[in-house]
Amino acid sequence: MTEPRTRTASYLAEPDEVHRVLLLYSGGLDTSVMLKWIQDEYDAEVVALTINLGQPGEDYDVVKGKATQLGAVAAEVVDAREEFARDFIVPAIKANANYGLDYPLFTALGRPLIAKLAVEYARLHNCDTIAHGCTGKGNDQVRIEATVATLAPELKVIAPVRGWQMGREEEIAYAREHGIPIKGGAETTPYSIDDNLWGRSSEGKWIEDLTHAPDDDVFQLVTRPEVAPDEPEIVTVTFEQGVPVAWNGQEMGLVELLETAAEAGMKHGVGIVDHIEDRIVGLKVRDIYEVPAAKIILTAHAELERLVGTIHQNQFKGDLDRQWGYLVYAGLWWEPLRENLDAYMDSVNEQVTGTIGLKLFKGNCRAVTRESPNAVYDAALATFETSGGLFSQQASPGFIELWSLQSRMAHRLRNR
Repeated sequence: MTEPRTRTASYLAEPDEVHRVLLLYSGGLDTSVMLKWIQDEYDAEVVALTINLGQPGEDYDVVKGKATQLGAVAAEVVDAREEFARDFIVPAIKANANYGLDYPLFTALGRPLIAKLAVEYARLHNCDTIAHGCTGKGNDQVRIEATVATLAPELKVIAPVRGWQMGREEEIAYAREHGIPIKGGAETTPYSIDDNLWGRSSEGKWIEDLTHAPDDDVFQLVTRPEVAPDEPEIVTVTFEQGVPVAWNGQEMGLVELLETAAEAGMKHGVGIVDHIEDRIVGLKVRDIYEVPAAKIILTAHAELERLVGTIHQNQFKGDLDRQWGYLVYAGLWWEPLRENLDAYMDSVNEQVTGTIGLKLFKGNCRAVTRESPNAVYDAALATFETSGGLFSQQASPGFIELWSLQSRMAHRLRNR
């Protein structure tokens, strides 16, 4: 066994406690090797759980068949796209959720749902242990294990990749030795990929070299901006109380709308992020993200929210948005403070109804039209060509004298 014998956390499994394992199974190299390795190393039964969060191009019948072929006593595939969109992405939209300015938290949002479903299916199949494929250097181990420990303290956890010290080449050799089919030609695929409805990340190869500009082959989702269409496209997103409900005037279900937004963004090179990120485990890392749907929807939502909010709401909410994003990034989805913040986000978003027009062009996405019945905006006041309205312009000098009073007094005192 390569797992440590000394228990460093109460939820970690000792080898003699592992009998039936719920494995979070993607069908990729890591989890396919894990499925076989757990059977051999622990002499345990394995139940494979695969969760569909909107990963593009995935054949779940093939994934399920592969798990069975590798000895899983049961293989479950769960379509969780609607739950992911409704219960995780929508709150993120209302909170304009980003981390480090550029990362819209698509992986961070997916992990607590994946772990929650792992708990449900572990109990359904009478498993004593949950296994995941996270390394010891990333944030996902925190998000998954914190969720399991919160929701199911009776279950144990193992993380073979964190303990077995096999690199990519060793994993490939293990797979060949044990007759494990390798998904998508892993020998020639240099990147570690994670994706769902809200975005895609790539790690590995040259990405860790900060002096290396992105190679073209990393962009398998979004069209490179320099080869995107030469003509811009105007799209509209309509929201009701902060939730996107229509694309170009056509009402859609949430999952369909997110997929449609992603297609438009991919076409026009929108949503490429080359990001230096401070992980919660103490590392500073570089990631390449492709987030076309998130870029479009978050840009539209933030613009509409500013239109309907007062200056005081808009200045205050940004601080809460950042706190919300940090809690989710840090794996604390079940922290009560997040639920407290959700209550405020829901209150503000009661007014976030309207339509935003966006121009998509060669990697850029910017608002060009705005419309809302709740807009804190008066065209008559905004123009320089008319007078009157809600206030008299002749009152401005008195306001200026009072507004600047303390600053003027302080300036004179400090320069007397």
